Amino acid sequence: MALSSMTGFARSHGASGPYTFEWELKSVNAKGFDLRVRLPQGFDEVEAHAKKRAGEVLSRGTVYANLNVKRANAAATVRINEDVLNAVLKVATQLSGKIDAVAPSIDGLLSIKGVIEVAEPESNEDEDKAARAAVADAFDTALAELVEMRKREGTSLGQILTQRVSEIEGLAKQAEASPGRKPEAIRARLAEQIATLLDASDRFDADRITQEALMMATKADIREELDRIASHVAQARELIGKGGPIGRKLDFLAQEFHREVNTCCSKSNDIELTNTGLAMKNVVEQFREQVQNLE
Repeated sequence: MALSSMTGFARSHGASGPYTFEWELKSVNAKGFDLRVRLPQGFDEVEAHAKKRAGEVLSRGTVYANLNVKRANAAATVRINEDVLNAVLKVATQLSGKIDAVAPSIDGLLSIKGVIEVAEPESNEDEDKAARAAVADAFDTALAELVEMRKREGTSLGQILTQRVSEIEGLAKQAEASPGRKPEAIRARLAEQIATLLDASDRFDADRITQEALMMATKADIREELDRIASHVAQARELIGKGGPIGRKLDFLAQEFHREVNTCCSKSNDIELTNTGLAMKNVVEQFREQVQNLE
């Protein structure tokens, strides 16, 4: 199963009877799935179809779906409300003998609320029903295009994530092979530190210092962390190869990578090993950022 990104864009057009319409779909990153639909008046019932279809093929991301509809040969009818106009003229005549004012003008009369009435064209139920069905089909077309675009983005993300996992694996092997991790190197550093302490004072218990040194060496061992990193690398590769909506699982793995690498850095008492750990931490952060885009 292919990987999918949570980002994408799609558009579809259509016509039915006197109607022409256009869908625009845009999806962005989100923790869960949410479809937000904007529909013109008269097409509200399409929302249920859109949410059902989108929920069947998408599991994460916020999708904005906007529908624009135009109706051809549907000019509104403008008429004069004679009753309102006569009432206005009657009042104007009554006032003309009481106050000094100019006679009402045509544009002034027409601007009075209620004098002009705009009648919307009558709708045809059969045409409207056919248009809603066509709009629903066009949504399916746009949704399929959105899914394909998200898959194409997901394929690119999969390649990037695979590369980052390989980099993490390589740095982990580099850390494992670091000369500073070898027992003789650890013993030499500890021996040097102990010798310095013994030279500084004769009050130190040599046996106690040796015991403390052994404990320090044990705490500085990163074998367990490196084993966990190797396990996480194998899991990440398996998930990427399996595909599907694995964004949440990879995000969890990214957190585990981060935890183990941080522990490696905190345990390190060798500058080369510390630098390797910091480089690994940077790659893990890049891995985590890319995972945020996956469905």
